[in-house]
Amino acid sequence: MGKCFSDAVEQALRYIYYDLRAGKGAEGFMMLKEASDAGDGDASCILARCLCGNQYVWSGHEFPEDDDQATALIHKAVEQGSGIGVMVALRTGELTPSLEKKMPFGSLQEAFDSVLEKAEAGDAFCQYTVANSYFWWDFLRIQGKGRDSFSSEKEFKDYLRENIAKCEDWFQKALRGGMYFAANNLNRFYREGDEDLIAPRPELAENLFKTGAEMGYPIHQWIYADDLAEAKKYEEALHWYKMAAEGGQLDCWYCIGEMYEEGKGVEKDPAYAAQCYEKGLKKVKDEGKKIACANALGALYYDGKGVEKDYGKAFQLLTYGHEHGSKFGVCYLGKCYFRGWGTQQDYVKAREFLEQVDWTNREAFYMLGAIYGQGLGVTEDIKKAVEYLQKAGDNQEAKEELLKYKKTLFGKWVRR
Repeated sequence: MGKCFSDAVEQALRYIYYDLRAGKGAEGFMMLKEASDAGDGDASCILARCLCGNQYVWSGHEFPEDDDQATALIHKAVEQGSGIGVMVALRTGELTPSLEKKMPFGSLQEAFDSVLEKAEAGDAFCQYTVANSYFWWDFLRIQGKGRDSFSSEKEFKDYLRENIAKCEDWFQKALRGGMYFAANNLNRFYREGDEDLIAPRPELAENLFKTGAEMGYPIHQWIYADDLAEAKKYEEALHWYKMAAEGGQLDCWYCIGEMYEEGKGVEKDPAYAAQCYEKGLKKVKDEGKKIACANALGALYYDGKGVEKDYGKAFQLLTYGHEHGSKFGVCYLGKCYFRGWGTQQDYVKAREFLEQVDWTNREAFYMLGAIYGQGLGVTEDIKKAVEYLQKAGDNQEAKEELLKYKKTLFGKWVRR
C-alpha cells in the first residue's frame, strides 16, 4: 500500500495531477478504472473527476467527458467508503440524505477527518480537498452548524472567519505538493476575499501562476505567458509559451505561431509560424484555438508568406474557420470567389462575403464596385458601384473601373 492510498491510486495521482510532463495521463486513467472495478472507492472518486472535463482535470490528458458516468462513480465512491468521495459528493451537490446513509462513516465529520489525516501526512489531493471544504463553506454541513448554533451574529461570523481562513494554508500546501488546481481558488481567495469576512489581498495573487510555471505546470506556464504578453514582455512570454507547449499545453502552439509571424520577442519567421499553426491544427482540442490556427494558416497560404502560395489550401482552411463561427476569413473568401481562386468563381457568394467586411480593404471595395457596376450576380447599381470604387482609393483596378462611369449634369452616375 502507498502512504495514503493504494499503490494504483497514488501512481495515478502522480500521472494525472502531480507530474503532467510525464505524459502518462492515459496510463493513470486505466489504473484508476481497474482499481475502481476492484472496489477501490478512492479510485472511483478520482476517476469521476477525470470524466468531468477541464474544470476538474487538465485538458492535455484528453480524457473523455461523461457526466452520467461521473455521477455514478461518485455515488459508488461514497458507498465504497472513500473519504474523498464523500467530500467530493458534498462539494458537487451529489451527497443526498439517502446517499449519506449509505456511506460507511458514522458522520460527515468522520469522513472529513479521514481526509484530513491524509492531508496532514502530505497528500496534495487531500490537502486540496480539505482546502475546498473551508473555501466553499462545506465545513458548516460537515460540523453540523449554522446561524442558530451561535448566540450572536458576531460569534457566528467569527466562527466563519476562523474556518474560511484555514483554506489558505491548505491551498498553499496542495500547490507546492503538485495539485496545480489549488492556484485557481487561492487566486480567487486573494483577489476577492470572502464577503465581509475576509478582506481581499490581491498583492498575494500576483506571483501565483509564475510560481506554478516555475514548478513546471504547463497550464500555469500558459497563464503566466499570457500575463507577460499582455505586459508586452514578449521574449519572456515566448519562453513560457514554448515550455507550456512542449509540456502538452497544445493551445500554446497558436500563441507561438502568432509571435513568430508578428515578430514579437523574436525575429519574424512566417515559415516557423506556419509550422506552429499546423501543429495546433492537428493537435489542439480547444475549438477556438483550432479555428484561430486554421485562419492564420489560411491567410499565410493565401498571401504566400512562409509557405508556397496555395489558394486551394487557403480556401479550405478559411472556410473551416468561417463554418465554425469566425468572421476572420470573410475578405479572403470573398476574394477567392470573385477571382475563382481555390474554388469556382461565384459572384453571388463573393458579394455575400465581401459585404461583411466592415474594415478598410481597398481590394474588397474594388470588387464590390465591379460587382454592382457590371451587374455580376446582382442587379446593376452604378451609384453604389461608384461609392465602393471611390472608397477603394488608389487601388489601380478600382481607378480603371471608375473610368467607365461619369456623372451627368443632374448629378447622376451613368455608364460612359
